[in-house]
Amino acid sequence: MGVDPGLTRCGIGVVEGEIGRPLSMLDVGVIRTSSHLHVAERLVTVEKGIDAWIDEYRPDAVAVERIFARSDSSTIMGTAQASGIALVAAARRGLPVALHTPSEVKAAVSGSGRADKAQVTAMVTRILRLEAPPKPADAADALALAITHIWRGGAADRLRAAAETQRAASAPTTRTSHLVTTSRIPRSRP
Repeated sequence: MGVDPGLTRCGIGVVEGEIGRPLSMLDVGVIRTSSHLHVAERLVTVEKGIDAWIDEYRPDAVAVERIFARSDSSTIMGTAQASGIALVAAARRGLPVALHTPSEVKAAVSGSGRADKAQVTAMVTRILRLEAPPKPADAADALALAITHIWRGGAADRLRAAAETQRAASAPTTRTSHLVTTSRIPRSRP
């Protein structure tokens, strides 16, 4: 599941597949909140929406766009808050969470880390063999995050697991135990 975090529009997309096989979209949508509501209420709406998507689709992992400083600093706080909600919702269920930068996602789906939104949307439409481009752009970005994680995140997870297996196999069989103790230093009373 990919999450393009945002406080006004939070894109969510669920993609199924594996490396080397055609991918398919299971669903895509946008959780919307009104700017007239208090931030806390908006975040609850985002949380409930993400929870519902996770409960319905039971993804293997959740990929969230990594927040970076944009030129428009007025939206970065809401984006960061929505991102945190997505991370907590996934972690609460024990799901692996991956963060992908916008340029990493653009490069994965279009071949260029500098692709514009139209190019990313066109490639998502093509990769998933959709009849029409997903709209708005937040929805397409969420699908792009899910695609990126399947193509890159899954490979990274397998490499990490292989490295851990290799380390475990080459680790010495005798183990030493280290005991760390702490002592409390009494405070002097005035």
